[in-house]
Amino acid sequence: MKIIEANGLDCREINEAVRQSDGVCEIRGCLGQRFIAAGAGENFRLTVRGVPGNALGAYLNGAEIYTEGNAQDAVGDTMNAGRIVVNGSIGDAAGYAMRGGMILVRGSAGYRAGIHMKAYREKLPVMVIGGRTGSFLGEYQAGGVIVVLGLHDDGKDIVGNFPCTGMHGGRLFLRSRCERIRFPKQVHTHLASDAEKQELQTYLTPFCEAFGYSLETLLDADYTVVTPDSKNPYRQMYVAN
Repeated sequence: MKIIEANGLDCREINEAVRQSDGVCEIRGCLGQRFIAAGAGENFRLTVRGVPGNALGAYLNGAEIYTEGNAQDAVGDTMNAGRIVVNGSIGDAAGYAMRGGMILVRGSAGYRAGIHMKAYREKLPVMVIGGRTGSFLGEYQAGGVIVVLGLHDDGKDIVGNFPCTGMHGGRLFLRSRCERIRFPKQVHTHLASDAEKQELQTYLTPFCEAFGYSLETLLDADYTVVTPDSKNPYRQMYVAN
C-alpha cells in the first residue's frame, strides 16, 4: 500500500501519486483538496484521512474510496461506477448527475443530494444516507435510488424543504412516515410494502457492513416510498393548465 502525505500537495499532485501507485493508497493529512480520485477506475482502492474538498470521486469509474471523516460538496459528481464510503457527513449536491455506483454516508447530507441522479440500461446509482438531508433532496431526479435513514435524531424532519422538486424518475426510501413533509404534486408517496422492504435489503446490507448497523433493526421501521407520477413534471410546474 502506498502512503501519500497530502500536506502541501494540490489535487493534481495527489492524483498523480495515486496513478503511479499499485492501486492501493492511503492519503493522509487531506485538507480540502478537490477532485481526489477523479475518474479513477476499478483497480484503485483509496483511504482518505482528513477532509477532502469538493468533488471527491467525481466521474468515478469503478474505484473504491473510504473517507474516515467528513467530505465537502459534490461527492461522487457524475460518477459512473464504484463505491464511496464516508464515515461522517457530506456537503451539498452529493451524487450530482450520478449514473452508477454507490455512495454510503454514515452521517447527514446537505442541500440537493441526488440532484439530476439518473440511470442508464443496467446501471442503477444508489445513495444511502444514515442521517438526514437538507432541502431539495432528489431535485430533478431521473433515476436511481436514494435511501435516507434518519438515524441521528436531532429533532428535525428526516428531509428539509421542497424534496423531489421536478422528480421524473427513480425512487426514494425515507425511514419515516413523513407526516409533516410537504411533497410536490408530481410525486406519489406510500408506505413500503413487504416486497419493497425486501428490495431495501440490497441497499442496506452494504451500509450495515460499512458502519456496523443491524439490518434487522433498520428494516423494523416504516419507510415512505416516493415515486414520480408523471414523465412530464415540468408541465405541472410551469404551465397554467
